[in-house]
Amino acid sequence: MGRGVLLASELPFREVIGIELNSTLVRIARKNVSTWRAEKRGQSPIVVVEGDAVEFSFPDGPCLVFLFNPFGATVMRRLLRKLAASFADRPGQLDLLYVNNEQEAIFECQRGFTRLFLGQIRRSRADAIADHTIMANQPDGEYESANYEDCSIWRWTGPRIRKSMK
Repeated sequence: MGRGVLLASELPFREVIGIELNSTLVRIARKNVSTWRAEKRGQSPIVVVEGDAVEFSFPDGPCLVFLFNPFGATVMRRLLRKLAASFADRPGQLDLLYVNNEQEAIFECQRGFTRLFLGQIRRSRADAIADHTIMANQPDGEYESANYEDCSIWRWTGPRIRKSMK
């Protein structure tokens, strides 16, 4: 619903791009971006794109991709292959921040990515409140909450280098 792009816009990025396949979530995210701008928050331009992340053409220059457990294994494999092809000649220009990293094993099998971090990140009070609000509207037992999120950070280092730092 755009929370990731809103928070990212508070940092000095050249541009913050959110990609979402679900048209309802795109509308909600765009509305939230409009409210954010009206409140004069953020310092980076925000764009919300309706589309498939696997088909997205990533911009030239360094990129940071934020993933909050968006895909199952099949789509995650496709995305990582696409990123590897898109950044094949651009080692060091792609970092991936992967939160709630349920498909971590897929990253571990993809050549060319180096894990920089694997661990738990304590959730902020704002995150806990937002999560609690979302969970209040979910069917019983579908989701659970903790005071932390499992997280990993990966860097595209190129097809010939394969390392993992734990």
